[in-house]
Amino acid sequence: MSNSADSPTEPARRPALRPVRLLTAGVFALAGLIFVTSFNTAKGTNIRTDASLLKLSDLIDQRSHKNKELDESTASVRDDVDALAQRGDSSTQAEDAKLKALEAAAGTKKLAGPGLTVTLDDAPPNATANPGYPEPQPNDLVIHQQDLQAVVNALWQGGAKGIRVMDQRLISTSAVRCVGNTLILQGRVYSPPYKVTAIGDRDELQRALTASTALQNYQLYVKAYGLGWKVDEHEAMTLPGYSGTVDLHYAKPVK
Repeated sequence: MSNSADSPTEPARRPALRPVRLLTAGVFALAGLIFVTSFNTAKGTNIRTDASLLKLSDLIDQRSHKNKELDESTASVRDDVDALAQRGDSSTQAEDAKLKALEAAAGTKKLAGPGLTVTLDDAPPNATANPGYPEPQPNDLVIHQQDLQAVVNALWQGGAKGIRVMDQRLISTSAVRCVGNTLILQGRVYSPPYKVTAIGDRDELQRALTASTALQNYQLYVKAYGLGWKVDEHEAMTLPGYSGTVDLHYAKPVK
């Protein structure tokens, strides 16, 4: 091996990678990874507007429609069962009359007669206080559960033979509940305006609404902030029978 002066004493080294070059390479690698991940996630669709990414409100609305379909299916099956039972019915006239009276009281059969409809609604957008009243808080401008309950209770107190809230007949196990500014009734969801319809003596029903202390308080908010209140009378109308399940899941009959 030569030991001449022009011969290198150690092997040549590759130039060291500078930190800037390392950082640049890392950025490009990360960008590539993000691109591949985004492509695999989107699969050719717009991630922000993909219809498959449903909001919670959409899921609630879908479940509400599904419950409505199930209620209608239940009503149809119940009618078939009733028709088959009548074919082989060996009951007496007195027993049939008693059964019809029980069905009417339970709210599972159609009901016709005079009545009225009460409509409740939120205050208009950007509502302000009328002269002499304080400026409203957000809760002052929307319908609450106690408002709907006050209407229903007053109508029962006024001798209503049957009541419908929105498109559903109330029975003894019905619960009028609100979550936020939406009504949840027997598995279905509704938004204002809310309509409560009752069949009975219209004068008695009107007197009961006027005498209700809770509704007198509600009327103050109608005057102050413009909450909706309307009562329409009907000479003749028909309420549908309750079409949902009548099984008791959380209570037992008293013997």
